[in-house]
Amino acid sequence: MDSTEIDRLLRAAAARLAAPAASPPLAAPAIAALIDHTLLKPEASRDEISKLCREAARFGFASVCINPCYVALAAELLRGTPVKVCTVIGFPLGATLPQVKVYEAEECIKAGAQEVDMVQNIGALKSGDDDAVERDIAGVVAAAHRAGAICKVILETALLFTGEKIRAFLAAQRAGADFVKTSTGFGPAGATAEDVALMRVVVGEHMGVKAAGGIRTLADLRKMVHAGATRIGSSSGVKILEEAAGAAPSAPTAAY
Repeated sequence: MDSTEIDRLLRAAAARLAAPAASPPLAAPAIAALIDHTLLKPEASRDEISKLCREAARFGFASVCINPCYVALAAELLRGTPVKVCTVIGFPLGATLPQVKVYEAEECIKAGAQEVDMVQNIGALKSGDDDAVERDIAGVVAAAHRAGAICKVILETALLFTGEKIRAFLAAQRAGADFVKTSTGFGPAGATAEDVALMRVVVGEHMGVKAAGGIRTLADLRKMVHAGATRIGSSSGVKILEEAAGAAPSAPTAAY
């Protein structure tokens, strides 16, 4: 992709951010339905995961996003609720072998996951091997779709230059992913409205965009939604909903 096309996309993303909001602020139930209630810290305990699931069921979050070892527990706790179980694949580095990512996705889905957030092969993208990036994603997408699950692709945008971001968005789209996602939450930075707007401009209106990493307030969430996000990954979902309802915010469940 040449510099002229990159400049055009950046201008379109900037215009999106500069445009006035197209709709009034979201009400609390609509906000909750956007949020993947997230707890991915390695030291998370069963009790913390149980609390996360109780909160998700109570507030009506879109999903809980947890590490693979807790998928079966979350699936049991959330059975009979509309809350989905989301887990992560090849997390957080994305450097796992493609066949291992496929196996991990398949096993997680068997255990009860309905959504999988896989990390792209960042090193392959940096090396210019977009075909390898696309094949890596396509394998997990196929495994997810065979089982009726959806696949989001974590790109770790803070590690990428603008041209690399655009190539990553397009590789995920060509591979059939359902969403592109900004960050693991373990990288050097999280989501930015600029990256979300660029994602939306590149992938169009028919693919999901998930903003994750550092989204802790209602203002953060609104900024990402205005930029084009259709899903938000956050461990501060309860706090965000309390802000929306005008209540005193509580401490977040866990750092993300």
